[in-house]
Amino acid sequence: MTDAATRPRADLRRAPERYRSTPAEGIETRHAFSFAGHYDPKNTHFGALLACNEETLAPGAGFDEHRHRDTEILTWVVEGALAHRDGDGHAGVVRPGMVQHVSAGSGVSHTERNVGGAEVPVRFVQMWLQPDSFDTPPAYGLRRVEPAADGLTLLASGLERDAGTDALRLRRSDAALYLVTAGPWQPLPALPQAPYRYVHLTAGSLGYRTVPGPKGSGRSMAAGDSVRVTGNAFADPTAGEDGVELLFWEMHSELKYG
Repeated sequence: MTDAATRPRADLRRAPERYRSTPAEGIETRHAFSFAGHYDPKNTHFGALLACNEETLAPGAGFDEHRHRDTEILTWVVEGALAHRDGDGHAGVVRPGMVQHVSAGSGVSHTERNVGGAEVPVRFVQMWLQPDSFDTPPAYGLRRVEPAADGLTLLASGLERDAGTDALRLRRSDAALYLVTAGPWQPLPALPQAPYRYVHLTAGSLGYRTVPGPKGSGRSMAAGDSVRVTGNAFADPTAGEDGVELLFWEMHSELKYG
């Protein structure tokens, strides 16, 4: 663990601060980290997270066949439906309330498109995580999520403690992804502690304090905002008037090299 990971910090990034790209007609992407033509050496990753993209595909639009390697790719659809097809014979349609996992391993080619016949855009969040096992056979998973009664739903995990659960299995042994929900003005459920925690709001709003106690400044978040948390920052998170839905990463180490 680096010293930076032990210092309490809640680094809030607003939705309009994301890098915007339009790689093809009908596609708009908002990037949280350096990506393609957008490069900032101070913003290449957080923990083991390499990308957190907000994607919008118009009816009939999509990403043509492209290749990934040694990347864990998690997709959460906010609105509409996303059709996935890859060169290993996997095909699926991801809808709201479902999570998809592509473990690229030694290499996989796939397409991602707004589902055929759609009359509305598909909006989704896609996150790329570095694995800690490389050059493995590609794998694919898709599951419908039953939200937990306490508002903390495990979506995917590589942690040994989560083996045998319904969570999709990551090839990163110290990271887990959750869906977190809370009703209007309700506190969030207790979030797992980790040196690196990443919060991305998909719907609603949220308030929190930068650190526990009276010295913590108040902050608010809206859909599309994110916060990068180290130490014991991000205190007393509470949903706003319309409740909140967010994606939450628990990560116990950052990128591994060599």
